[in-house]
Amino acid sequence: MLYPELRGKNVLVTGGSRGIGEATVRDFAATGANVFFNYRASAQRSHDIVAELGDAHVAATQADLADVNDVERLWQEAVAWKNGIDIVVNNASIREPIGLDAPTPEWDHHWMTALRVNLLAPAHLSRFAINHFLERDCQGVIIGLTARIAVRGDYPDYLQDGAAKGGMNSLLRGVARGFAKNDILTYLISAGIIETDQARAQFDSHGGTDQYLADIPMGEFGTPKDISELILFLSTGRARYSTGATIDAGGASFLH
Repeated sequence: MLYPELRGKNVLVTGGSRGIGEATVRDFAATGANVFFNYRASAQRSHDIVAELGDAHVAATQADLADVNDVERLWQEAVAWKNGIDIVVNNASIREPIGLDAPTPEWDHHWMTALRVNLLAPAHLSRFAINHFLERDCQGVIIGLTARIAVRGDYPDYLQDGAAKGGMNSLLRGVARGFAKNDILTYLISAGIIETDQARAQFDSHGGTDQYLADIPMGEFGTPKDISELILFLSTGRARYSTGATIDAGGASFLH
C-alpha cells in the first residue's frame, strides 16, 4: 500500500461522482480509507460507484451545495457515518458561462449560485471541520481545489468562478495561519485545465481545444488522476510543515 497512513481514515469529498472527485474517491478507497461523498444530480452514477467500491468503505448522499441546509446536513451525515471525519476535500464547483450583457437579475443569480457552491460551501465545511478537529484534539486536513484563474483572472464569461476561487485561496490560507498550531493542516491545489466533462463543455462553447493547449507548455491537458494523487499525498501528513501551501498543477501554464 502506497500510503498506509490513510487506512481507516474518514474522508469527506464534495462532488465525488465525476471528474477529479470520482478519481479522489476511488484513490482513497484503494488505500483503505472510508470515503463519504456528495452528488447533486448524478444519483445512479453515485450508487454505481458505491456498489463497485463497497458500501462498507464508501457512501454517498445527495446534497445541493448552493443550499446551506444541504451543506450542513452533508456534514452531519458524513460525521455520523463512521463517527468522525479526518480529512475534508473541497472539490465540488460549478462553472457555467454568463455574459456581461445578461439581464441583471440573471447575472446576479448566476453569480450568487457560483459563490454559494464554489466558496461559501467550502467555507461552511471548513468551519465545521475546524470545530470538529478542535473538539477531538486531533490532526485534521482540509484541502481546497482552486485554480490558476484565482490569480491570473478568468475569461469574461466565467468571472464568477475565478472570483470564487480567489476567495478559496484567501479562506484556506487564513485557516492555515490561524490553526497550524492546532495541527490542522490546510492545502490548496491550483489546477490548470483538467480534462473533465466540465472542461469539455467549455472547449465546445469556445471553439475547441487548440487555443487552450497552446497556453500549456507541457502541451497536454491534465487528468483527474494528476490531481487525486496530490490530494492523497497531502492527506497523509507527510507534508505537514508545508501547511498553507499552494501546489501548482497546470503543466507549467501558470506558476506563482
